[in-house]
Amino acid sequence: MTVAVDREPLARPLLLPCGTTLRNRIAKAAMSEALADAGFGPSDALVRLYERWGRGGAGMLLSGNVIVDRDGRTDPANVVLEDDRHLAGLRRWGEAAQANGAALWLQLSHAGRQTARTITRTPVAPSAIAVRGRGGVFGTPRAMTSAEVDAMIDRFADAGALAAAAGLAGVQIHAAHGYLVSQFLSPLVNHRDDAWGGDATRRMAMLLAIVERTRSRVGPGFPIAVKLNSADFQRGGFEPGDAIAVAQALERAGVDLIEVSGGNYESPAMVGRGELPAPARESTRAREAYFLVYAKQLREHVRVPLMLTGGLRSAAAMVEILEGGEVDLLGLGRPLAVEPDLPARLLDGSADAARETKVNLGIRMLDDALQVLWYQQQIHRMGRGLEPDPSLGRVCALARGLGEQLRTRRASLGSERRTAALR
Repeated sequence: MTVAVDREPLARPLLLPCGTTLRNRIAKAAMSEALADAGFGPSDALVRLYERWGRGGAGMLLSGNVIVDRDGRTDPANVVLEDDRHLAGLRRWGEAAQANGAALWLQLSHAGRQTARTITRTPVAPSAIAVRGRGGVFGTPRAMTSAEVDAMIDRFADAGALAAAAGLAGVQIHAAHGYLVSQFLSPLVNHRDDAWGGDATRRMAMLLAIVERTRSRVGPGFPIAVKLNSADFQRGGFEPGDAIAVAQALERAGVDLIEVSGGNYESPAMVGRGELPAPARESTRAREAYFLVYAKQLREHVRVPLMLTGGLRSAAAMVEILEGGEVDLLGLGRPLAVEPDLPARLLDGSADAARETKVNLGIRMLDDALQVLWYQQQIHRMGRGLEPDPSLGRVCALARGLGEQLRTRRASLGSERRTAALR
């Protein structure tokens, strides 16, 4: 039995500042696919996965991290765009994803100091400040030179140009979750005193330069979005006031969409409720939407379209949020790993909410990994041409996921050695 909710706000098209229109207000949010081929290009499995999501009814499909420099991967099996060698694969990926009217946007990223030791022992960062409390997973970074920062900006812009050339529908610059661009925004990580740091204005210079150079290469009609932390949720770190100032600067720079998020690997608010408690007496929309309060703060200062991801589950809450005017686009992540057709069902009224899925063993040290691996196993099933399996056992998912990670790391190491031999 479905609840009587007017779904029209969810189906309403969204016109972006650049002139592009998204067909509805539901987006597939970014999730790590870990499905690159041995050369870090889009694999057949990745193409199949997005063809499946493309049939699910979402207006926009936002990819997982696509890395602009292989030494900054967030996962050994990320797609990497360093030059045009994967242009044909990008075209195939885009054609499959967009065949049924969805728009595929690439999320462009670099992990910076949050690059694991298994990928590089000496990651780069704005300053030589290591990630705390992660048990040696990450090496101590070295501070980038000014010339390296400038070259990294070009890498982002080049990747954006490749996405446009391949016929994809847009790009998102990942400036959240403690990755490299977010590190430049953070006073806790950016201790520079040059053009790229020293005060709040200079800390946002790298992000604004990426937007400006990308725009110069893709033209005025190609959408550019930014994923921005509302806060790092760390004392002395990036705060809501900083986010407002950055959002205002991004609006002046002509971005088309800002996705509101929060946290980093030291304070991972983005993977759960974390430091964002929602009392039971609050409205459904406040209980479901992790970062809604921060989106509302941004809306008071900018008119650029805002996207909200994190915790959304029910049509009622989504409609209430859209009708309230706080945000313009709603992102669904993990629910679409289990129900790839959920957007269409929310739109046509055959579903009121995502199915409830509880994935935990009650062991804190294992549950963090299990949350990622269980959903990634569902993603990989779709990459093999299968449907998700909500009954997949937790221990089975953990064992399979860890086994896949080990095989991927071995294959990645072999690829790196072959590449090094050719240099």
